[in-house]
Amino acid sequence: MKRRNFLQLSAFAGVGLSLPMSGILNACSHQPEHSLEFKNLISNLLKDWSDGMLKVQINDPTNLEIHGALGCPSCSHIHGRCMDAVYPFLYMADTTGDQKYVEGAKLVMTWAENNVSQPNGAWTVIKNPKSWKGITVFGAIALAEALHYHGHVLDDATKQAWTNRLEKAGDYIYKEFTIDFTNINYPGTAVYGLNLIGNVLNRKDFKAKSKTLASQVKGYFTENEGMLFGECKKSSSKLSEKGLHGVDLGYNVEETLNSLVMYAIKEKDEELLQILTKSLNSHLEFMLPDGAWDNSWGNRMYKWSYWGSRTCDGSQPAFGMMANINPAFGTAAVKNTELLQRCTSGGLIHGGPGFIEAGIPPCVHHTFTHAKPLAALLDHWDHLPEINSNANLPRTTANGVKHFKDLDVFLFARGDWRGTVSAYDAEYHYKYDYRQASGGALGVLYHNKVGLLCAASMAEYALVEKNNQQVQPGKDICLTPRVEVYKDDVWYTNLYDLPATVKSKDENGTIELLAKTKLKNVNREEVSGTAVSFDIAYNCDANKTEIKVSTQQDIKAPTAFVLPIVSPSSELVTNVSENEITIQKPEGLVTITANAAIKTKEISGKRTFNMVPGVEALPLEVYFEKGTKQMAISITVS
Repeated sequence: MKRRNFLQLSAFAGVGLSLPMSGILNACSHQPEHSLEFKNLISNLLKDWSDGMLKVQINDPTNLEIHGALGCPSCSHIHGRCMDAVYPFLYMADTTGDQKYVEGAKLVMTWAENNVSQPNGAWTVIKNPKSWKGITVFGAIALAEALHYHGHVLDDATKQAWTNRLEKAGDYIYKEFTIDFTNINYPGTAVYGLNLIGNVLNRKDFKAKSKTLASQVKGYFTENEGMLFGECKKSSSKLSEKGLHGVDLGYNVEETLNSLVMYAIKEKDEELLQILTKSLNSHLEFMLPDGAWDNSWGNRMYKWSYWGSRTCDGSQPAFGMMANINPAFGTAAVKNTELLQRCTSGGLIHGGPGFIEAGIPPCVHHTFTHAKPLAALLDHWDHLPEINSNANLPRTTANGVKHFKDLDVFLFARGDWRGTVSAYDAEYHYKYDYRQASGGALGVLYHNKVGLLCAASMAEYALVEKNNQQVQPGKDICLTPRVEVYKDDVWYTNLYDLPATVKSKDENGTIELLAKTKLKNVNREEVSGTAVSFDIAYNCDANKTEIKVSTQQDIKAPTAFVLPIVSPSSELVTNVSENEITIQKPEGLVTITANAAIKTKEISGKRTFNMVPGVEALPLEVYFEKGTKQMAISITVS
């Protein structure tokens, strides 16, 4: 008997005509031959990743603490969620007939049961039984999809044991999850998880709880742009000083929106589909032309890895399954997958485009989570709409300035230049400051010819989630462009000025974003005894991007504008003069000039490397000359 398709994307046929979309019924048809280029891409990548995971899987029956786990090339511990690989492994077993994938699936489940399985049905994020159990929802979804689509490749005893284990996990999620018990990605994902498990196990109570959560989650989208919010402690906590919600693009596009889309399609929830369509369109504004997700401003950007968020699943399902509504959604799915492929080496995803050349080993967590959505797309292929990259991404054709009111983030575009300036002040945690791009900072600078030029990092790298982040190699140098001064060995910068404001104008072909900001330390205390208030003007026309920094106050301590330029160590750097430097990239020459001397911060080797967003960079700095109150830095590409 042919396998049932859980989502049945033909559910779109039941969506009312109020949806402002064309071709909505196309998703109903059986299209086995569509989107073959994308299908081949994800099929080959899924095999590469699955084989890569098998290579690092530990097979040591004498030591049950590690037997069956996926060893991590970069981390000293085993990632408790590695059993998520059960789904891609069983998919590969079913489609290839190769028994090695069945054995791989059995081994990760064996390890999980011996090490992170709890009596109440939960799984923990590490072996410690007191550690975080919310991740149970992700493992349960992986196990449910593996059993639903590919359980027939298992022997009866194993299939029954796993089904029983799934029910225990479902009971835990049913009892413990509420809409606001933690970050929104958990209850948001449980909307789909409980519905899926309820269908697989015929548990009407699970499905009823899912429907309740789905109704409640509709209140977690911002008023103007419809950005999904709730990525903060806890998800219903206070607004920021500017009245803004906690939003993290990485978690939204790679995890929560996927689950909400899959639920809404399955249950024909027209109201939720309307909300999600607006939200997906708003989130898509932040995808760069190369398929990267610009999460420079997100309040969980400490896990930003340029292609997405380090421990999430990937954005392919939400955007791929809704590609009939907006063809650019399909482009997003394709472009981001191509970026993931470029960051893959040795069968594992590396945490950013600079990892491979810098010789930084990959964390296996990226691979076992991002393999799941590819398997999900392939399991629904016959019911998917056409998915290709024929439609332009919004940021590919953008021209001008767009202000996201719900974030106080500005996107600008002129000619080949693309940039992000952030005055977003919402914090992930109100006790500790994990400073994303803020304070009027430039979060991203991108050029269509040469690619990424600037990308924010955390102000100071911190292991916010020590089990889910890699240790920073070498000296930590912040990559966010900024004004900075050291006073009595204390660092003061505009990055910590959350009340900073930004205004924009677009006249005579030139965009200007003017940030008014102050220099503060991590405790939000202003610097004293020297200039504290600065204007940072980001001017962009078709030919160049210029940064002008000025103050009305006397500068009495060495003060600099720091401009780290993303550049692998293989690129040739030439000091043309004291005030001019060039970087030869494969597709063009980047020239940086200033009205003062351009220096490079002290580094070991040719470049600094930062885990967020996973790139090598040349940390340039320009100091105000004595007696001056303004500087100008220009960036051109030829």
